[in-house]
Amino acid sequence: MTSISLSAIEKSFGNTPVLNGIDLDITDGEFLTLVGPSGCGKSTLLRILAGLEMPDQGSVTINGLTVNNVRPANRNLAMVFQSYALYPHLSVAQNMMTPLRLRDLSFAGRLPFLGPVVARERYREMSAQVGETARVLKIDHLLDRKPGQLSGGQRQRAALGRAMVRKPVAFLMDEPLSNLDAALRIHMRSELAELHRSLKTTFVYVTHDQAEALTMSDRMAVMMEGQILQLGSPEKIYNDPMDIRVAEFVGAPKINLLPGTLDEAGHVRCGGMVLSRITSNETVGSITLGLRPEHLALCEQGALESLTGQVVHKENLGADIYLHVSVLDAAHRIVLRATPDEGTSVSIGQTVHFKRLCGHAMVFGKDGGRLGLSNAAHESVAEVA
Repeated sequence: MTSISLSAIEKSFGNTPVLNGIDLDITDGEFLTLVGPSGCGKSTLLRILAGLEMPDQGSVTINGLTVNNVRPANRNLAMVFQSYALYPHLSVAQNMMTPLRLRDLSFAGRLPFLGPVVARERYREMSAQVGETARVLKIDHLLDRKPGQLSGGQRQRAALGRAMVRKPVAFLMDEPLSNLDAALRIHMRSELAELHRSLKTTFVYVTHDQAEALTMSDRMAVMMEGQILQLGSPEKIYNDPMDIRVAEFVGAPKINLLPGTLDEAGHVRCGGMVLSRITSNETVGSITLGLRPEHLALCEQGALESLTGQVVHKENLGADIYLHVSVLDAAHRIVLRATPDEGTSVSIGQTVHFKRLCGHAMVFGKDGGRLGLSNAAHESVAEVA
């Protein structure tokens, strides 16, 4: 069993703080993704775990042992970089064998002194390990090629193979798919998820692409400004964000945010919509209502809790059509998802009416924190002044 823990990690570069008291426990065999915008500190946190950066404060623990002063090579972690970092003058087989040869040489340089018979036997063992790993990754037919003769996806597999052949306690991956084209990224996402399931080894994955985090992770940590805003399953992060920044970052198209008010009766009001919510410490005043595009639906004029707007743009994605609608006196724009049958009949400039699907809404307070909302209880009115 492999357990990894980061406790009270702080890191600054000069006078610029990058990580602010990060606490994170990674369980054995899970796929954990650190996701956030550029500059949020996710890659720095991964490099501290790998030993490539030293924290200013805090500790890194692997299997109960603090490894702050342990060299990266002795942590038994394998890192896959964004640039793949393959040796261009070596074949795929030689690239994959490199960590095994370095491991032998690290034992007081004993490999050259083992004698020719033992050295040849050790070479055969390493070649067998490389061949077995290559077959798992389906690159065994590419072992004689140089990196320059490989496609992006093949180079990615070769870099993974070089990490896998060491049999590490965990894999650390720093945006490994960002150099691939869109179609190949989607394909490699499923391959990485399948590889994780087959290896049953801990994966710590860094990306700024929330689609990668949602589709591959057991858990995801959303980071911004050097802090983890929320940690949980992809379903929890998407459906129950606890901060407006998390809600905005996760989801494509982005969540719709509309201004609203909280009245003395405890109702959230936005245009023609009224929602009852559970108790909150928030006082009467302005709030922000969050509605995801798939939780809005076109409706007939005059329907209860409906809003009216003008279509300013259409995105036809085949199975879905996203309508960009100007609402609330053209001060705000929302996106709603329509079926092909609904969307094709709507033209740009047309006035449409829409409402939220019952039970789907998020309310955020002035500080951006999520307020409790009762999905079951809601009040319907035709119009709210």
